[in-house]
Amino acid sequence: MDMLHETEITLCWELYEQGITKSAIARKLLKNRETIHICIREITRYGLLEFLERYRQAKKGERAKRKVNPLVKRWIWEIRDREYDCCGQKIQYFLEREREIHLSVPKIYEILSEKYVIHSKWHKNQSRGAVPKATRPREVIQMDTIDFGELYAFTAIDIFTREADVLIASELTANFGRQFLYQSMGRRFDGHVTLLQTDGGLEFKAEFKSNVRLFCDRHRIARPYKKNEQAYIESFNRTVRKECLGWNKYRSRELSDCQKMVETFLQRYHYHRPHMGKSMTTPLPARRETVGY
Repeated sequence: MDMLHETEITLCWELYEQGITKSAIARKLLKNRETIHICIREITRYGLLEFLERYRQAKKGERAKRKVNPLVKRWIWEIRDREYDCCGQKIQYFLEREREIHLSVPKIYEILSEKYVIHSKWHKNQSRGAVPKATRPREVIQMDTIDFGELYAFTAIDIFTREADVLIASELTANFGRQFLYQSMGRRFDGHVTLLQTDGGLEFKAEFKSNVRLFCDRHRIARPYKKNEQAYIESFNRTVRKECLGWNKYRSRELSDCQKMVETFLQRYHYHRPHMGKSMTTPLPARRETVGY
């Protein structure tokens, strides 16, 4: 609605009292007819002097911003800490699921910024290499490793369902690569996949390479220095560090403890943690007692 000044309000009322139509008044004052209609209606209701006083009071300063209940803010911060610094979309998911409260994602980030320093992870115009596509489960599996000092994590993920598996090993060798191949295919990926993709590391050669075709139709090696081709597994590796083992260096004697931590993480990852790429659902909607945990 176009705003009227006090002089225009007074003139509008005087013209109306002279019997001039609202449309003619709007044309004369170069205002929208609806603005004139509202102005005359309110003056008729309150009188000219009282309407002008209400108008002056309404013009004093900005309206107070809508405030969020401090308790809701605390819940948002608790979810952020509990879910390993998760994003606003996941906080929205847990807030609706646990408290039946809906807040927009921008509002959640506004609340987070009161306590945390928020950095955008998106880099505009970043070049991205070709990524294998999947339209069904077990079509594309990506594998990789993570260095934890004297221990190494062999990781794998189904890029369609986001199901994943992890093996903690004491050496980065093809023998452990073969062991992880048998483990992941046996307990997680149903024994056979269409495409299995790895990088060109030594752990994915020799014994691993001689056994890999038993479990896939095609083994693809990602191009060197093209980490975007391994985007899903790189993202999962970051999640393993962030939500499970961290950026610590572990001793070989801690292998058993690390594997237990990983198994606990996989339970949470598959049955509790929502995934933005899966419309905020978990990889496995119901617990399965036969997966070998």
